[in-house]
Amino acid sequence: MPEAAMSLADIIGVWIAAFLTLAIFSFLYRDNPIYKLAEHIFVGASAGYGVVITWREAVMPDLINPLINPQALDMTEPNYMVLIPGALGLLMFSRFFRRWDWLSRWPIAFVMGMGAGQTIPAIIQADLLKQARATMLPLWPHGDVTAWIAFSNLLLVIGVICTLSYFYFSREHTGALGVTSKIGIFFLMVSFGATFGNTVMARVSLLIGRVQFLYFDWWQPHVAGVWTSWFG
Repeated sequence: MPEAAMSLADIIGVWIAAFLTLAIFSFLYRDNPIYKLAEHIFVGASAGYGVVITWREAVMPDLINPLINPQALDMTEPNYMVLIPGALGLLMFSRFFRRWDWLSRWPIAFVMGMGAGQTIPAIIQADLLKQARATMLPLWPHGDVTAWIAFSNLLLVIGVICTLSYFYFSREHTGALGVTSKIGIFFLMVSFGATFGNTVMARVSLLIGRVQFLYFDWWQPHVAGVWTSWFG
């Protein structure tokens, strides 16, 4: 965006963003007060943003409006049932008072129990049943299954079986079990390497984005451009 078309607030925002980006990058040299300042600003802004989002997206529509302004939710009368989760939420703050901190165990136990009840079936469905179905593949070429697809399916099944055998600790890994467990280690290393590679690519993508911002949005229009216009 040309500098002439930018407001003063936009220009100040670009300079602040550039300063904070360079402050974080300064950690590559060593830990320093400027980096700590940017780190604290990031943590504080994230915490403040999270509080505002929680208030606007959870407390207001799920607690305040059902009690005080039910018409905003197309309700004819207040819903007093929301007082129960509201009371449990308030009990969370009892952790700040040593005499009453035991009351926070009730909402924590409720959250843990509800979370376990919702998560365990989902994990079984996603990580166990679907993974088991994913290994029930045709291993012989026929019809639409080409030789390459059959080979890929066979490799997948072998990898799953060998990897599971590596985690079978009820007997010593010798003989056939030792061979399959070693093959399982190979598949595990391939999986970990691919996962690590994807993680590195994601971080490099973020780095490229910040470098592009520094060059195209800050350096060219606000540093090099101003320098050229003044001293060109």
